[in-house]
Amino acid sequence: MSLLSKVFGDHPKGLYVLFATEFWERFSYYGMRAIFILYMTTMLFNGNKEIASEIYGSYTGLVYLTPLIGGYVADRYWGNRKSIFIGGLLMALGQFLMFFSASFATTNNGLAITFMWSGLAFLIFGNGFFKPNISTMVGQLYVATDARKDSAYTIFYMGINAGAFLSPLICGYLGENIDFKWGFLAAGIGMLLSLVIFYFQKDKHVVGPTGVQLGVNPNKQNDSESKDTGSGFTGTQLGVLFGGIALMFSIFYFGLHLDIWGSLIYGMTVVAPMTVITDSSLSKVEKDRLWVIIIIMMFVIFFWMCFEQAGASLTFFANEQTNRNIMGWEMPASWFQSFNAGFIILLAPFFSNMWTKLGNSGKDIAIPYKQAIGLGLLALGFLFISFGTNNIPAAGASIIWLGGLYLLHTIGELFLSPIGLSMVNKLTPGRFTSLMMGVFFLAIATGNKLAGYMSSLYPDPANQATPPSIFGITIDNLNTYFLVFVGFAGLASVILLLVSPMLKKMMHGLN
Repeated sequence: MSLLSKVFGDHPKGLYVLFATEFWERFSYYGMRAIFILYMTTMLFNGNKEIASEIYGSYTGLVYLTPLIGGYVADRYWGNRKSIFIGGLLMALGQFLMFFSASFATTNNGLAITFMWSGLAFLIFGNGFFKPNISTMVGQLYVATDARKDSAYTIFYMGINAGAFLSPLICGYLGENIDFKWGFLAAGIGMLLSLVIFYFQKDKHVVGPTGVQLGVNPNKQNDSESKDTGSGFTGTQLGVLFGGIALMFSIFYFGLHLDIWGSLIYGMTVVAPMTVITDSSLSKVEKDRLWVIIIIMMFVIFFWMCFEQAGASLTFFANEQTNRNIMGWEMPASWFQSFNAGFIILLAPFFSNMWTKLGNSGKDIAIPYKQAIGLGLLALGFLFISFGTNNIPAAGASIIWLGGLYLLHTIGELFLSPIGLSMVNKLTPGRFTSLMMGVFFLAIATGNKLAGYMSSLYPDPANQATPPSIFGITIDNLNTYFLVFVGFAGLASVILLLVSPMLKKMMHGLN
């Protein structure tokens, strides 16, 4: 902790406990994700990229859907600590079920698929209780006006990505070179380590500015600024929420004929923010600030739809079209997923110190502008790799193309993702903090689900009778495929940039 303090400056010790807890949890998540789509295509579904991509998108989407439930339960009943611990136990069990799935993959395909679905279910619900609550506790370490918050979330984000950097190297190597089951087992062990660190360190270090232990009580008891100490949704609001979700689900599933998981994710993403914003206890200023979060959520969807190709179509590109030979040794395709995290580890200290200095000097960039810059850099990353697909040599494309894409995407992510977490903590009334963190994750859920759909459009002549298309654009080559992402991310960046002055005004002095 002392070394991290020297690098990043003065921060509460609790930040580094949450850093270490999240490090091993993300080791678990990204270790499994690094080999998941390769496991499905090679062991379960006979090379079918479309099926594997749809399952990948549903899983990563639902992982970010359940934080709405976990945030609500923490705010109203359990508190952050209990929610984090129960969520971690569920995720560890999920990883061990994935281990059993891979253990039967060559002898009993049906049983292996059953274990896979069971493991995914535990991972999805466990993440719902874990993720929004640990993210919320980072902000609670500081007073509301502390200029170190953006810096703190950047440090916390470095913990996420340190785990994400290490996990593909270990789980990816074990999975691709020895047996997929050992990769999943390593991910499960990582989750257990996360729980041990949190359990034994939380009482001593995870405390607020006044020394009170954080996350013990439901967040509804911690909002001194509001005249209403009620938390989350009332009974009436819950009825409206579930009724609205049922209506939107019907529209997506029966009307637009989308799959069941996509219909659920999209339905909740539309209805949940509207249910929060109509809470009668909110003042005008609180509503304006929540509207900023909701509007930015719409743009965040496009970011994650494009960015999350890392675990899907970009893994296909790494595995099939990239020259991974380094001095006679072939690098595992899953190791490319460490590039993004490695770049974040290198760049996070710079960004953390930059946000602190800008905040202290009064020259900080408003959150909406940071989000727009992040989207613009995402578009540039896909534009860069599109150049590398024009003439791919027989040996495969150079590592430079994927490396350059991940560098640009990493810089864009540091402008957008940790700042988004900080934004939710800054702009949300305390009684809604974990719940609103869960609502914000719905945008990531939708983005991840759409990422699976976009990955299913990856041009693959071996498994596609006719080339896929989107909005009238026929995707019959990799150059066109990657340029589609340039269009989505670039347009979203420009529109967000145009509305940023209005959003800044609606933040009422918070930056």
